[in-house]
Amino acid sequence: MSDFRFHRAVRCIRVGPSKPDERAPTGQQTNMPLTLSDIFEARARIAGVADATPMVPSPYMTDRCGAEFYLKLENMQPIGAFKLRGAYNAVAALPDDVVGVTCCSTGNHGRGVAYAARQRGMHAVICMSNLVPQAKIDGIRALGAEVRICGISQDDALRASQDLAAGQGFVEISPFDDPYVIAGQGTIGLEMLERVPDMGTILVPLSGGGLAAGVALAAKSINPNIRVIGISMDRGAAMYHSIRAGHPVEVEEVASLADSLGGGIGLQNQLSFPMCRDLLDDTILVTEEDIRDALQVLYFQDRIIAEGACVVGMAAILSGKYMPPSDPIGTIITGRNLDMDLFQRVISGQDVRLGDYLLKGKRYGQ
Repeated sequence: MSDFRFHRAVRCIRVGPSKPDERAPTGQQTNMPLTLSDIFEARARIAGVADATPMVPSPYMTDRCGAEFYLKLENMQPIGAFKLRGAYNAVAALPDDVVGVTCCSTGNHGRGVAYAARQRGMHAVICMSNLVPQAKIDGIRALGAEVRICGISQDDALRASQDLAAGQGFVEISPFDDPYVIAGQGTIGLEMLERVPDMGTILVPLSGGGLAAGVALAAKSINPNIRVIGISMDRGAAMYHSIRAGHPVEVEEVASLADSLGGGIGLQNQLSFPMCRDLLDDTILVTEEDIRDALQVLYFQDRIIAEGACVVGMAAILSGKYMPPSDPIGTIITGRNLDMDLFQRVISGQDVRLGDYLLKGKRYGQ
């Protein structure tokens, strides 16, 4: 740590509270700055539970892009996904008299909240849409949380979670628009730059923006010149379209190989939207075909099984949508909680039905 030169982010983002006792019962936020110190506090809070995942080089991707390429293996977390960092930080910061916690989730955040709530003996209610794969629903229930299927989109699930918080006094923990969640995810950025201090680019899977906001804040506080690029699928990319519109917008949520990147960012988004808007250097979209090809590369070349959302950074490079400079690059393998039947069809080159979209199969190497 002593070799790092710490800087404040380019712009001070006004976000939610940084002290547990200032947090409102429904998760309502006040105007206080989220800074690098909050990320260090999060690291101390999650130490020994959700930290220190491996980061390994990818020889194949290094050869393809002409720069050292690293994979941050968040699929090695106890719940199989990076979401445990933010969820555990948020739940651990709550006072003891909380009735319970609730959230909306496409799967992995709900799993993280369920895990953290069980550690503290709290009741957890996870609100999800009917697009969430059954494997993720089953994983959350196995951790003792109650799952409620609420409508056909992440926005429907978000409204249900907010209603539960307002009506029954539960604390709502947003999967992305929460200062503790963002700080927890930001610890990934700290670890990546500790491992490779001269890293020049981080490619971050982009959904609601909690991961991208936290990683960007950490990375740019350490090195203001580092590039942080948000990558999403081209169908239902809420943050991508919101940044271009200048305000949060709703998008149609559809089935995707990158299902955990689906869903809206909330029209009243206070934190992750302005942080992503101000801190990300660019945002890029990739197709389902790009994601399919990158999943095959990760499996056949790096021998890693992971969710489609994990490979959007690799997909951007492999498809030529992002041309990296020559300094080291890192991306985050965000989770492993996938539908194995779907994964096997993708890997073996079979056709895959994604809602009303037919993704044609392609065998690796052809």
